[in-house]
Amino acid sequence: MCEFFVKADPIKYEQRSRSVRIHGVLTSLRLENMVWDILAEMAEQEGRTTNALISLFHDEILAHRGEVPNFASFLRVTCMRYLRRAADAAANEAPAPPRLAVVPAAVHR
Repeated sequence: MCEFFVKADPIKYEQRSRSVRIHGVLTSLRLENMVWDILAEMAEQEGRTTNALISLFHDEILAHRGEVPNFASFLRVTCMRYLRRAADAAANEAPAPPRLAVVPAAVHR
């Protein structure tokens, strides 16, 4: 299992800073390239730019929590939750995989 993760393209987890304007204030966010890619995918599905989606997230968490203590971490977790929701939806639409035959463990003497 670890081999799948270890062989990830290093460019995916390299961090990149981008400037984002939130309510006229220019701020810098440093996120992994893969997170930026997922945010772009989410924005496309919503018919928005990535910056507009990020600004919307900022507004919504501010309205919900009253503060935004670690916005970069919030965006990372948001991307993970998005992927989890997509995987769950795909699993619910797909036919159940065939059950694996249970092979009894060999008895060692």
